[in-house]
Amino acid sequence: MPGEMRDLRLPFHLCQLAEEKYGNRFGTLEQFLTHVLEQLVRDDAAKMDQEEQRIIEERLKDLGYI
Repeated sequence: MPGEMRDLRLPFHLCQLAEEKYGNRFGTLEQFLTHVLEQLVRDDAAKMDQEEQRIIEERLKDLGYI
């Protein structure tokens, strides 16, 4: 659900490093992690679409339609 939030537990040192490196660009660790997760999900969906397309084309070729 878009408006709902979850609490996560992350290693302190990792959070600290991310804040030091990306804090100026993203403001908060939550904003940074939200951006990273959105990009990962989007990239995975695009890769999956490409892979699905390849599988469909292979099956159509095997069946003699292409």
